[in-house]
Amino acid sequence: MVLTRCFASIGFALLFQAPQPADRFVSVNGLRIHYLDWGSADKQPLIMLHGIGRVAHTFDHIAPHFAANYHVMAVDMRGHGDSDWDPKGAYLVEDYVKDIEGLAQQLRLRNIVIWGNSTGGRVAQVFAGLHPELVAAVISEDVGPERPTQVAESVTRQLKQEDEKGWASEEELLMQLKGPTSRTPEEILRAYAHYGSKRRADGRIIWKRDPAIGNGFIPTELWRFVRQIKSPIIYVVGGRSTIVPAATQEELKKALPQAEIVTIPGAGHYPSEENAAAFLAIADKFLAGK
Repeated sequence: MVLTRCFASIGFALLFQAPQPADRFVSVNGLRIHYLDWGSADKQPLIMLHGIGRVAHTFDHIAPHFAANYHVMAVDMRGHGDSDWDPKGAYLVEDYVKDIEGLAQQLRLRNIVIWGNSTGGRVAQVFAGLHPELVAAVISEDVGPERPTQVAESVTRQLKQEDEKGWASEEELLMQLKGPTSRTPEEILRAYAHYGSKRRADGRIIWKRDPAIGNGFIPTELWRFVRQIKSPIIYVVGGRSTIVPAATQEELKKALPQAEIVTIPGAGHYPSEENAAAFLAIADKFLAGK
């Protein structure tokens, strides 16, 4: 299914005036994991998982939309944001999954809706495959079961360069994020730059992440987990992205007859940021029947 591009009818200023989440922590696998908490524990849990190098606050523009009906929890995955760094540099998809297992166990979560973008989407798929008894629905944002060598090598080079160089100021970082090709509204990028960065000892601004996260960003094939998913699942793909190619989409349809695949034309690797209105329309329709 392909949706025609709709420009954001959502007022981003209103979104950023929404009630702020509570900062919470759980200790799992010897690590203190930070998450942002919207809503109350008597509602169905909705876990949000960010991409590599990003942070829980990158969901700030969209999480409040779901808080009326869900207990929304956006997690800083290990090595990111305000969560602990793993002392052994363990950052495979399966390592992130172990932390979500621990969080779900400690908070006694059931009937979970789990949504991830990029690497977070891989974590969501693996968690759903391993724990069909816990998962009610999955939203995978522009990511499938495979991470090709070319993508892995390109991203790890970028991570290394950014961690070494840094930026003179948060504003300089923001200007780079905006760039000539970015379609993400400035308000979202500004929040990402603010919450996702910190000042290094020499005064340079760097991302708030463990430089070792690239250790786990390797060529990956997760079909053995994905084929075990029993819950409804939707793959929301960016029309300009090549992360989930047509061949992979066809294989997903064969492996998961219950899967929906929706493309947002003109969007890149983070459709929920670039075209939040279209993404929310898709997510709301999908979740309405779950």
